[in-house]
Amino acid sequence: MKAQSDQVRVVSPGDRRSGPPTPGMDRQEAFTTDGMWSGLVHTEPGMASAWHHHGEYDTVVYVLTGALRMEFGPDGSSSVEAGPGDFVCVPKGVVHRESNPSAEPAEAIVVRAGHGESTFNVAGPMSG
Repeated sequence: MKAQSDQVRVVSPGDRRSGPPTPGMDRQEAFTTDGMWSGLVHTEPGMASAWHHHGEYDTVVYVLTGALRMEFGPDGSSSVEAGPGDFVCVPKGVVHRESNPSAEPAEAIVVRAGHGESTFNVAGPMSG
């Protein structure tokens, strides 16, 4: 008999677990392995997350609904905005915060590749 890790698995919405917490975001974990984290994130309209980074993980975000504004860089001086159908790539270790500037809830699929802890909440970005 093959081990569970050799099986194709499905995680339904009711099977997702709470993901690593960052104030302002609701992360729902679907799958995690030694080198990957995946799940869904919800952000309410007008909400901004706390500053954080993802350690040794590169992160890809695919926006399903709403809007995503990501601030990063010295003093949070840089930003990008994305909407439904857009992909966003966040390199490992980049301190950032996410917000939803739209009038509807935002939902995005998140996949991280790397190792170690996947989320570190910090006081803010580095000064420039």
